[in-house]
Amino acid sequence: MIKNVVFDMGQVLIAWDPDRLIARLGYTGEDAALLRREVFSGPEWQSLDRGTPSIEKCLEGIYRRIPERLRPVTERLARAWWVEELWPIEGMAELVREVKGLGCGVYLLSNASSFLHRYFHRIPGSECFDGKIVSADHKLLKPQPELYRILFDTFSLEPSECFFIDDNPANVEAAYQLGMPGAVFFQDLPRLRRELNEAGLPVRQ
Repeated sequence: MIKNVVFDMGQVLIAWDPDRLIARLGYTGEDAALLRREVFSGPEWQSLDRGTPSIEKCLEGIYRRIPERLRPVTERLARAWWVEELWPIEGMAELVREVKGLGCGVYLLSNASSFLHRYFHRIPGSECFDGKIVSADHKLLKPQPELYRILFDTFSLEPSECFFIDDNPANVEAAYQLGMPGAVFFQDLPRLRRELNEAGLPVRQ
């Protein structure tokens, strides 16, 4: 019996689109491509999600690969990209609230930097969450099994009583290996609702 639903954040609750963010700040062409590659696709970005090293060390690494004139926007993107705008995935906030209304526990398990604590309240549906595990706080990343076990232990959850929703198949597979069923979210809300029904949660079709 499913008693809890565990959500990922990026590409599940909010859309993650670095190109859209960079364009919103007025950067195009070669500058936009450089920022996309060096800020969001460089090794430092995943390091922030892992919580090591510090943001200052990450910026030092990025600065070595970009012209000095782009340093201010680089720092803005790395430290506070969420200040510009958070783009909710359509229909997901309503699903979170519906799941909560069914009496389920609602939790977050996200690969994200510790900055998530500063903006999570701005994500629609966040008021429903009973707890969250952020990768940077624990120096681990999904699909490392230790991070899932921290979720289970912290909130006294039985894996078999949880349903996990993530956009990364490897992360959902890791959950299955630990006894937690789930579904890969392909930006297809009707499909996700069917999968929740099949798992025993009577959400609307």
